[in-house]
Amino acid sequence: MNAKLIIPILFILNLSINTACTAEETKESKQKKTKIYEESFASSTDSISKELYNSRHNAITRAVALATPAIVGINVIQYIEVPYTYYDPFIDPFFEFFFGGRPREYFTERYKVQGLGSGFLISPDGYILTNHHVAGKASKIIVTTTEGKKYDAKLVAADEVTDVALLKIEGENFPYLKLGNSDDVIVGEWVIAMGNPFGLFDLNAKPTVTVGVVSNIGVDIAQDNKLYKNMIQTDAAISSGNSGGPLLNSLGEVIGINTMIYSTATSSRGAGSIGIGWAIPINRVKKVLNKFVEVGEVHRSFDLGITLIEPNSTRARRLRIEFDEGLFVAEVYRNSPAAKAGIEPGDIILEIDGKKVNTLEEYKYVLYDAFVDDELNFKIKRADSIISLKLKVSYFKRR
Repeated sequence: MNAKLIIPILFILNLSINTACTAEETKESKQKKTKIYEESFASSTDSISKELYNSRHNAITRAVALATPAIVGINVIQYIEVPYTYYDPFIDPFFEFFFGGRPREYFTERYKVQGLGSGFLISPDGYILTNHHVAGKASKIIVTTTEGKKYDAKLVAADEVTDVALLKIEGENFPYLKLGNSDDVIVGEWVIAMGNPFGLFDLNAKPTVTVGVVSNIGVDIAQDNKLYKNMIQTDAAISSGNSGGPLLNSLGEVIGINTMIYSTATSSRGAGSIGIGWAIPINRVKKVLNKFVEVGEVHRSFDLGITLIEPNSTRARRLRIEFDEGLFVAEVYRNSPAAKAGIEPGDIILEIDGKKVNTLEEYKYVLYDAFVDDELNFKIKRADSIISLKLKVSYFKRR
């Protein structure tokens, strides 16, 4: 072949090859620019990947899946009446000096207050547990299930002292949770708090899940007319709206009702968690539920009819009564439960149902956990003897 022809042919071939390579590089460059991430294509048959994938499904996720259908959001409407005093503004204060105070009129104004909380189903026929402070005084209660269905709920019974309320919605075959044993709770074990913080349940009818450990047990807290005993402390996040929701163990059993938190900050929508929250132990709740079933309501309007003095108190010193433990009985009312049990002035109450009572606060913790018709065992020091007496709790009004 002519040398003059070979050179142009080689040039053309080289140009074609370079053009093809450039086009391929341009195509790859465009693909890189339009895809800025890498996907995982781990094989399901890869033993390591399969083991890691399965590890994501653990006791916590199984408990959450089990409990979720039984959690409900609660919205309530309550009407409160605020008393006011009205003074006649046209009476001159000068005349008040001579003719007495201005005429007063007393009236009340009614306000509508809306609130929210959490709850959980405990039976297939629609019984729901929540807190008294969530729904115990509500005029209207709306319950929303995880299916997005809304029900008008009826307040069956409530107990302010333990802060427990029982609701009922009409229907059948509801998913429900089983109540565990709060006496078996271990400090440090994993727990799950579920509920409706800040009304988030209303966004997609699904509860919020937070996980933590049991931080402490046996915590006693007195607040207003409520007496929280043996509370379970947890660092699982509990915020406003979580009240009434369940605290679960890793088996999905209810071990408590989320009730209150300690918080250093609040907003117009409520308080947020800083890792210190408490739940009512479910065994105490069971005791209240049994009373609901037996008598339909809880009766706590009782008085034992005794006046007590603490050891080494100002009153004890003033009366020159010397004793180091127990509570001194200063007065016993006639026909009172204490009188019928045989308690006498001068007795020193050492224990009630096996629990020592050296302060009026300790006495209140023991007594407020009782119900009308309960029988309490008193250990009493009388002179130099220790005696035991049984006292039946009953209604009594001092005169």
